[in-house]
Amino acid sequence: MRVTTVLMLMMISMMTTAQQKLSLEAIYKNGEYRTQSVPNFRFMNDGQHYSNLTRQGIEKFDIITGESVGILFNAVEAELRNQIQGYSFSKNEDKILMKFESEPVYRHSDRAYYFLYDIERGTFFPVSDKKISNATFSPDGSKVGYTADNNLFWFDCEAQKEHQITTDGKVNEIINGMSDWVYEEELAFTKAFFWSPDGKKIAYYRFDESEVKEMIMDLHNDNLYPEWQRFKYPKVGEKNADVTIKVYDIASQQNITAKHNLTDDFYVARVKWTKDANWFTLSTLNRLQNELTLLKIDAQTGDFSPLLTETSETYVDVHDDLYFLDNGKYFFWTSERDGFNHIYWYGIDGKLQKQLTKGDYDVTRVYGYDKKTEKIIFQAAKKSPLKREVYAVDMKGNVEEIAANEGWNEAQFSKTKDFYVLKNSTANSPLEVRVMNRDQKEVRILETNDRLKSKIKDMPLSKTEFLTIPNAGYDLNALMMKPADFDANKKYPVLMYVYGGPGSQTVQDKWPTRHYWFFQYLTQQGFIIVSVDNRGTGARGADFKKMTYLKLGDLETQDQIAAAKYLGNLDYVDDSKIGIFGWSYGGYMSTLCILKGAKVFNTALAVAPVTNWKWYDTIYTERFMRTEKNNEKGYKENSPVYFADLLEGNYFLAHGMADDNVHFQHSIEMADALIKSNKQFDTYFYPNRNHGMNSLAAQLHLFTKMSNFLNENLK
Repeated sequence: MRVTTVLMLMMISMMTTAQQKLSLEAIYKNGEYRTQSVPNFRFMNDGQHYSNLTRQGIEKFDIITGESVGILFNAVEAELRNQIQGYSFSKNEDKILMKFESEPVYRHSDRAYYFLYDIERGTFFPVSDKKISNATFSPDGSKVGYTADNNLFWFDCEAQKEHQITTDGKVNEIINGMSDWVYEEELAFTKAFFWSPDGKKIAYYRFDESEVKEMIMDLHNDNLYPEWQRFKYPKVGEKNADVTIKVYDIASQQNITAKHNLTDDFYVARVKWTKDANWFTLSTLNRLQNELTLLKIDAQTGDFSPLLTETSETYVDVHDDLYFLDNGKYFFWTSERDGFNHIYWYGIDGKLQKQLTKGDYDVTRVYGYDKKTEKIIFQAAKKSPLKREVYAVDMKGNVEEIAANEGWNEAQFSKTKDFYVLKNSTANSPLEVRVMNRDQKEVRILETNDRLKSKIKDMPLSKTEFLTIPNAGYDLNALMMKPADFDANKKYPVLMYVYGGPGSQTVQDKWPTRHYWFFQYLTQQGFIIVSVDNRGTGARGADFKKMTYLKLGDLETQDQIAAAKYLGNLDYVDDSKIGIFGWSYGGYMSTLCILKGAKVFNTALAVAPVTNWKWYDTIYTERFMRTEKNNEKGYKENSPVYFADLLEGNYFLAHGMADDNVHFQHSIEMADALIKSNKQFDTYFYPNRNHGMNSLAAQLHLFTKMSNFLNENLK
């Protein structure tokens, strides 16, 4: 009887242990380890309440107690439960704009049905009878601007009437009020129209892309013939869309065109109104992107005057840290001119008043201006490139700490700045979200991810460790994940994960989201995971970030190879079994590494890699490499397709066939180069999938393939 009991206990223990192991199905199919945040959270105007999407609809809560004080829109009664995908308030919060049935256009843009709800009247009606994009309230809340069919419209909320501003929009020719592909991807905005502060005018972009060359993607959906999707995509050295900025006056129904300082190829990187409805600003960039000028534009005449100019021997980064004060006399701006990104205070005439932050650290985000304390609130990597804290600086340059918990801190402030939501995590502790007051005291907890913590509490998971790896006079930041049952007397295979692109970071003391559970799964398979931030990555100042200029892939590859050699000298690493994995720029890096580091890397996995810079887009590539014509050496020496003959190890190549960003062309050409060199490799293509493999089925399939490939070739 006793033996039977012992055997049963042993079996139960074994079953429990088995249940604790991760599976790819649980990660990618079931989403069992997702981190919870607080999506659709909105501070309300009074600073004492917030709204959120709940099962009931859009609900209002007391910021201090967390108790519901009313339902602003009852989705249950409207038979729209769980169907609202996003919402926004008019300025005085008497109307709500809601999004339904969204569908993607490209990676960041979408179109959807929008409905407007008048809270006081209880009326609920569509803004348009078709799917539209970028629906946005005017500042006075009386109108909604939006784009559809490449044209710009405004909707009268009182009369419930649509008004068309432009009529010349045409697919693959003219776009009004919405970004073209390359602006969306590389200048990071999709809505290309902007209401004046009084809601009487709209400044908007007009893209003429009629002379931009087309890309064609095959979509396969069980039809007799594949569907061809055509879109304009300017590649290196080719023609960009011609861009003009116009201002439409609602009352007169007239347009004026903004004048500017550039005549040759150029970009308008940002448009922003001042606090005065008669003036707005343009941030213009020359095509080389080494000179950025902030222009002040007269909204009546289109005339301009320069406010400031940023220049660089390499490139000038575009940012969103331009803030105008309500008094109309001053604005704030960030710049890397002293070697690190810092905050500068200007008069509205463009005269510099003072550099407000200083030191060997980067300001990473500006949250805005606190009127009560007359301080600017910002996020910075002040203590370490791996971490982020929240600070405030006054007009004398005195900096005070607001939130500096261990790891990563980011904040969302109420309009009055009396309260803020603080998000904090570390590499080994999931996200926690708290409401804090002006005195930095905790008011209440919004999310602690206790469900996830409980689920993983008894799992044999790896702890993330940080280390530095020396190379070329620099200490490169790195992280390592060892198997939970790590034995220093054993030899382990290593998989390095790389991204490595300009200004990026994979080594951060924050709860990771991308590939983390795949890496935990691999540690349970007996792999050590390592990631190294090479030269060119972010939060270490401009010089460190920009030293890869004109030679992308060169220094980065040297650093990854050196890091692999360093790891190979550790007693517990099998130096014959070091692999590397990357996606997009990381796939470019992993491919270069196994080719140029053939004696070091045994295996490489590349998903959606750039394989020749001449096939990528104008804005991104030329920012860092200029054109192939004036940097032939940089392109030739750092594009993987030219080094296919160097392959010695195991190479895995995967790509989505509907990738509008890094085109399938990159992997086709890479495969062809490998075939011509008689090099064996494994390749997988994913029909109708985009750059991020946009389906759970594709992700499960891909990570299963990669796991099998690693177990067959790297262990």
